Formats: sequence, structure tokens, C-alpha cells
Amino acid sequence: MQSVIQKAKRIIIKVGSSLVTNDGKGLDNDAISKWATQIAALRAMGKEVVLVSSGAVAEGMQRLGFDKRPTSIDELQACAAVGQMGLAQIYETSFRQHDVHTAQVLLTHADLADRERYLNARSTLFTLLRFGVIPIINENDTVVTDEIKFGDNDTLGALVANLIDAQALIILTDQKGLFTADPRKDPDAKFVHQAQAGDPTLEVMAGDAGTGIGRGGMYTKILAAKRAATSGAHTVIAWGREENVLLRLADGEAIGTQLTAQTGQLTARKQWMADHLKTAGKVVLDAGAVQKLRQEGKSLLPIGVTAVSGEFGRGDVVTCVDSDGHAIARGISNYTSAETRLIMRHPSSEIQAILGFLEKSELIHRDNMVLL
Repeated sequence: MQSVIQKAKRIIIKVGSSLVTNDGKGLDNDAISKWATQIAALRAMGKEVVLVSSGAVAEGMQRLGFDKRPTSIDELQACAAVGQMGLAQIYETSFRQHDVHTAQVLLTHADLADRERYLNARSTLFTLLRFGVIPIINENDTVVTDEIKFGDNDTLGALVANLIDAQALIILTDQKGLFTADPRKDPDAKFVHQAQAGDPTLEVMAGDAGTGIGRGGMYTKILAAKRAATSGAHTVIAWGREENVLLRLADGEAIGTQLTAQTGQLTARKQWMADHLKTAGKVVLDAGAVQKLRQEGKSLLPIGVTAVSGEFGRGDVVTCVDSDGHAIARGISNYTSAETRLIMRHPSSEIQAILGFLEKSELIHRDNMVLL
């Protein structure tokens, strides 16, 4: 097996809190310096690199004297505000030794849910890469709320991979990769060298929680790989303290767990819809509509909708679910939630009579829809 990183031109590298802060003891200057050296070398090879770094909250916890991760949003925001100062400073110092400029980019899900802000973020990142700058991205924990937070930087890394059409996502963690079971509890656990991203059996293998320092665990990394694969990006999960791990991966050496993407790349608009972690509302579909969407690739008509939840406007992204609540698709609605409630269960020929106008005959056109 050869590492997919060797041929990848644009790479997202995500490093976790426990690595960045040496398990919560404070920012690990030596480790960060080594990653900076390797990333500078990757850049010299002609690869474009974006770094997604956790650690702001963990560093703030250490500076403010917390011995475990706070649970209240305001305390987390305070830790992030304090810790982000040190995090940005150490990256700037480490990369400056290699004459490489860095840029701090803080994102929330709201930045990627809004189409205009999504395109602005994409344009900014491409411009920074064109200038030879290493963007260093973190979730904007100082303003985040339960409604807009990504939940973990593994997810953020996958979203950024999709945002800029990266070929690969490297998740550096404090584990060597994925095992078939927890090796600390099961002596028969086997290491998974390679698998297909999105394979549901991987989620069973990875059913662990995060540490007291970070929010993620192996489970979030498996889900991140699945999300990154929607844009054709492969994922490698590897131990961040492995000697020269990034350079060896770039040289083709198989390190850690490699999760390969099998699907083709979605169009930019459909990728934007797929990356909505939260949507404005939901429409429940009958069995016939589910079949039309899944098997026949049809648009969603009002007659196939049995219920509407949430409040949304025309042009908002909504989630389509079946009668059991399973997500089927996401798409851009041609009608508001109030209008949809009036025309659902009715044929398109009756829309004008019911509403007094006809925007479109479809509730969601197939060109503005992505299946999940």
C-alpha cells in the first residue's frame, strides 16, 4: 500500500488539542516546530497546505487554571480568547524560521452555511495559497454557540477539505490510527491499515469518546473522513509524534490508517448543501417521493411532502427526511415553510390556485439537491 499523500497537491492537515498542548500541559513548542519544518518542506515540494489546529481552548484552560474542560459556553469562550493569542504566536514564530508567512482564519458553521460567506472564505483561502501563505484555521470558539459550533475540529478539517477541493486530509492524533476494537481492552484488536471512507463498520470500531482536553475521538475522525470523501478527498489518520510523519507520507510511506474516497467530486453548489450541519427546517416525504429522489433522480414535488418542521424562507437549505426521520437529501427550497405547509400533499397544478402565484412547479429542483 502506498500513501495517497504522495500524489496529493492540496492537503489539509489537522492537529488535535492533546498534541498541540502536550496533553494539556501547555503549548508544545518542540512538536509545533517540527510540524512547521515538515509543512515548510511540503510547500517546497509544490504542495499547498492548510493547517487546521485545535488547542486554543486547551491552552486557555492551562493559562486560566482549569484542570478539566469547562462545560459552560461562556467559560469555553473565555478560554478560547486567551488561548488563541498563544496559539497564533507560536505558529507565527515557528513558520517564520522557514521564511513562511502564516494567516489566522477563524470560522463558524454560519460562515459556511451562508452561500456568500462560504464563497468569500473559499476565495480568501485560495488567495492565501496563491501567495504562498499557510492558512491556520480554527473554530471561532470565542463567538460560537450550541447552534453554530462544528463540534470538533475533525469535522472542521473535513469541511475545509471540501471547501477548497483538497485531495487529502491528514488527521494527526495521539493514536496510531484505527483498530478493530479498543486495544487497551481487547488484546485481539487488529490495526486497520486501509479501508473505504464511509464504510459503516468503521463507526462501530471507533465508538469511543474524546479526551478531557479535546472534543473529538476516533469516532469523529471516521465521520470526518466520510464527509471529506464526498468531495473526493482521501483521509489519513496517524500518530502526530511519529518521526517526520508528514514527509514520510508525502514520500509514499503507508503510515497510520488510510481511508480512501470512492465517490466523485460534487459540484460546488451541491458540496455547499452537503456541508450544512444544520438546516433551517425539515420536510417529511412519503415513500413514493423517497423512491423518486433515490432511485429515479427526480425533483421533489409538493405532493410528496407529508409534514413540515422549522421556519425557512425561499432559497434556504432544508433537509428532506423519510417517515422514520432518516435524512434523505438536502436542497434549496423554492417556497417558504408557510407556503410549503399550504401546498404539501397537493399536485403542482394546484399551487397557483392555493398561493395566488406559481414560483416553480417543484418544491426542490434536482439540480439544487444533494442526496445523503
